[in-house]
Amino acid sequence: MQWTSIIAIYSLFWVLSAFIVMPFGVRTHHEAGIPTVPGQAESAPANFQPKRIAWHTTLVSIVLFGLFYANYIEGWITPDDFLYFGNTPSSSR
Repeated sequence: MQWTSIIAIYSLFWVLSAFIVMPFGVRTHHEAGIPTVPGQAESAPANFQPKRIAWHTTLVSIVLFGLFYANYIEGWITPDDFLYFGNTPSSSR
């Protein structure tokens, strides 16, 4: 695998991980007991911490990319392991 492919695939894992990580640990103003500003959405986070989210996202994406790369090297799951349109080796006539 070329290094440019590694960077591109890792970036995709990072963005995916960000969407997975973002909802964890977020509390609204109501849950935190903090008064809201007039016009503020009730669902707005009271304790948004982008550094924490970036750090956790990086950790999750490293693990996911590590599993992806190990599968790429070891070949644990290949495209042949998936059935497409019901075609199986036993269905060929």
